[in-house]
Amino acid sequence: MTRARLQWNGAAATGAIREAAARGALLGAEHVLQASRQRVPIAEGTLERSGAASVDEQQLAAAVSYDTPYARRVHEDLNARHSPGRSAKYLESVLPESAGTVQALIAAQVRRALRS
Repeated sequence: MTRARLQWNGAAATGAIREAAARGALLGAEHVLQASRQRVPIAEGTLERSGAASVDEQQLAAAVSYDTPYARRVHEDLNARHSPGRSAKYLESVLPESAGTVQALIAAQVRRALRS
């Protein structure tokens, strides 16, 4: 009879998966940021340049934000006129379109961590 020995490193595996998920979430947020920059209204480019992606590794939550005093107003004003291809809801409108890509980016990072 052949015996096998298995050592389970559950805490290390869980930690590696969480780190990978956080990396994937940041990559996903950066993808959403890039897509929203293609739609953000441009006057001088200040709003577009203020965009940032971040991740809270403890909560496994990612965020995309624009940091100008008028970012919220421009995002919500459906009556404003913008250049072709640019629009209000520049961030909100890309989220449904980007969901599959974001999920794939997170999954790829987790798969990579599981192979190590």
